[in-house]
Amino acid sequence: MSAYQNDIKAVAALKEINGSSWSAINPESVARMRAQNRFKTGLEIAQYTADIMRTDMAEYDADSSVYTQSLGCWHGFIGQQKLISIKKHLKTTNKRYLYLSGWMVAALRSEFGPLPDQSMHEKTSVSDLIEELYTFLRQADARELDLLFTAMDAAREAGDKAKAADLQNQIDNYETHVVPIIADIDAGFGNPEATYLLAKRMIEAGACCIQIENQVSDEKQCGHQDGKVTVPHADFLAKINAVRYAFLELGIDNGVIVARTDSLGAGLTKQIAVTNQPGDLGDQYNSFLDCEEVSASDLKNGDVVLNREGKLLRPKRLPSNLFQFRKGTGEARCVLDSITSLQNGADLLWIETEKPHVGQIAAMVNEIRKVIPNAKLVYNNSPSFNWTLNFRQQVFDIMTGEGKDVSAYDRAKLMSVDYDETELAARADEMIRTFQRDGSAQAGIFHHLITLPTYHTAALSTDNLAKGYFAEQGMLAYVKGVQRQELRQGIACVKHQNMAGSDIGDNHKEYFAGEAALKASGKDNTMNQFS
Repeated sequence: MSAYQNDIKAVAALKEINGSSWSAINPESVARMRAQNRFKTGLEIAQYTADIMRTDMAEYDADSSVYTQSLGCWHGFIGQQKLISIKKHLKTTNKRYLYLSGWMVAALRSEFGPLPDQSMHEKTSVSDLIEELYTFLRQADARELDLLFTAMDAAREAGDKAKAADLQNQIDNYETHVVPIIADIDAGFGNPEATYLLAKRMIEAGACCIQIENQVSDEKQCGHQDGKVTVPHADFLAKINAVRYAFLELGIDNGVIVARTDSLGAGLTKQIAVTNQPGDLGDQYNSFLDCEEVSASDLKNGDVVLNREGKLLRPKRLPSNLFQFRKGTGEARCVLDSITSLQNGADLLWIETEKPHVGQIAAMVNEIRKVIPNAKLVYNNSPSFNWTLNFRQQVFDIMTGEGKDVSAYDRAKLMSVDYDETELAARADEMIRTFQRDGSAQAGIFHHLITLPTYHTAALSTDNLAKGYFAEQGMLAYVKGVQRQELRQGIACVKHQNMAGSDIGDNHKEYFAGEAALKASGKDNTMNQFS
């Protein structure tokens, strides 16, 4: 028997125990409300979605073609609409997640106004957004189930037993909109204790997966900007431990930690690592420093020196009091970061790159997998990349290697619209189309995400509407560009009253007040124009 039918029986039994004072309670109405409120707490969501992620990770290990995907969100409504769209077009939420981007929280959610991705926003705005996203996803469940309940009542009233049975089956086997969220905790917003406290808030809000990066917390930069400063491994591992303790304290024993390394583009460190013996982790970190050999007589006031194999080495210190790494060591540092993180509590990796190149990513992952065979990545399919130019240049280089005549192309200007209909452009677009599939098969990418998609889509759609509405098109700009498309594409939000919960409220009013209920969905509701 389904949970829905069990709830009807259980409430009917309660009603009988409580006698006439419960005469107005309809057991099926209670069962419907329970079905619409499956998840009572954020911790229930965190456990449910952690189980999903762990299953997906195991399935990817067995078959790299079953990778997962997500799109970044900055508002609960945005996340809700993504999942509604996924269910409408793809019929299942399987392998589709949401990504909570620290960049978008900083740019769009801070009380200070738009901020760069430098951890200057209120840290609790991250956990608040997780809670908001799941509130909207749960409301999407309630709305869709409400439509099924209404349709089932209509089928029963019409005497259509087959249709009523089909609708009951859909209710009994309902797939929720609640999916895993990969949540960005930046560099931890402070020391390990601060990281632990925020991680707890995020998990309590529903996060099953937390992504943390190896930058210095108070020097944090966007992964695609200059000036990134990393920390020694011991400092980063303490924060990974802090996140794990937060998961364990709250009972989410299989919570997922994504360890992100920014070392590929980070040429600086704030600290020289502690080392106790040659070859230990601190010594390996320090081995990448840009140093010059000196003698005791060369030392100046305040100099820092390292003793390596009997030689005195002076790391080059910048006016900012930061130390720089040797150029060309980024990939080796990424590999060491990744191996160390996986050996010390992380579950997944994130390697921030400067371009989307399967070969570059695969080269690093192959080195990591020599030590950790099942190492896998979360990869940022970033809007910070110029995808068109990058892939056209990759194809240009491939065609050159194939001995093809590329004299008709200017490699530096391949973004030009003049090349849009060429063989080179078509090959590049095909590589972009298959990038996620190829990256998962060849470079160990378990999860592909786009960090900032709706930041850009909101800007583009608003620009298109505004330039027509405030000019000669007037209302036609909205009707033709928005409403007509909503109707023809079956976008649920065209009935915005229903989307906001009006019909759910009407049904509740009827549960509570019976025939005396004052309902909003009568014949004069203008939403009926969209039936």
